[in-house]
Amino acid sequence: MSSLLLQDRVVIITGASQGIGRGVALGCAKAGAKVMVHHLGTEGTRRDAEELVKEIEELAKGADGLQTGRRAVEVGGDISKPETADKIVQVAVETFGRIDCLVSNAGICPFFSFLDIPHDVWALTRGVNLDGAFYVVQAVAKQMKVQEPQGGSIVAVSSISALVGGGEQAHYTPTKAGVKSLMESCAISLSPYNIRCNSVLPGTIETAINTDDLSQPEKRAYMNKRIPLGRLGKPEDLAGPVVFLLSDMASYVTGASLLVDGGLFVNLQ
Repeated sequence: MSSLLLQDRVVIITGASQGIGRGVALGCAKAGAKVMVHHLGTEGTRRDAEELVKEIEELAKGADGLQTGRRAVEVGGDISKPETADKIVQVAVETFGRIDCLVSNAGICPFFSFLDIPHDVWALTRGVNLDGAFYVVQAVAKQMKVQEPQGGSIVAVSSISALVGGGEQAHYTPTKAGVKSLMESCAISLSPYNIRCNSVLPGTIETAINTDDLSQPEKRAYMNKRIPLGRLGKPEDLAGPVVFLLSDMASYVTGASLLVDGGLFVNLQ
């Protein structure tokens, strides 16, 4: 992605140490953004986030090998806790001075059949996927409201699962439907402050969430056959759509939900 659609924009990405978040972070950096890499805060996610920060800083080096100012920073914390959202905003403003964009991406999906879903798994999945999105969107929007110039762009990573059911996802699909609905309501509520809110709905993307599920050759073959474009998605496949929605090219787009699924959803035959 060579077009600098996000030149010097400050972009926060939650759950960015791996998977879709990492792919989007690199896409935003290549589009010229300054990036905050949020992660869970464990030793492993911090290591991954620090490596990603280094990679983004390398991307930002000029032809003479010199840095063009700080381009990335990492911050750890449990996104299901409201204090993490406050910390994200504080560090972003202290580091970069403002917040132009947010990608609310952090999410989990442990697979259970409905009758076997432990109540603590239900609470954890809701807490990370939906509560976490609410907390960070609200905290960032408050900053976007008061900064000068006012406003910004928010994209939440929902899922094709917001539109269809899943036999082992009854605890997951409601949270992703909630994220999509949250963006639709925020698009209305936050429009007076020049804040746009949209969501992307990935199909089957190869990430750590579904590694075990897709390790079964027959399951992988079945999924590939169902997708009109003939392959599973990659994290970087989300970068282009997200960068577009964050950028001024989408200045008249708010409350929208964009499927990024290789045609999976429409393939009903």
